[in-house]
Amino acid sequence: MSIDREGPIPPYRQIADQLRARIADGTIPVGRRIPSLVELEQEFGVARDTLRKAVKVLKDEGLVETVTGMGVFATQQPPE
Repeated sequence: MSIDREGPIPPYRQIADQLRARIADGTIPVGRRIPSLVELEQEFGVARDTLRKAVKVLKDEGLVETVTGMGVFATQQPPE
């Protein structure tokens, strides 16, 4: 997936939107791990701080949670 670096939406928001959509459509099922920061870094070509911001957005929305030593897991689907 690509990020529009010239657009008005910050890259971390674009990534959060894409991850949210994956959770919503079941590509990332509830109860499963989202890709690691290393995997996301390779996919999107952005800095880890940008990815941390994207994951924080999803955490703040209650869609994911961190399990120490295991990763970040989808906890629920986004509201319609």
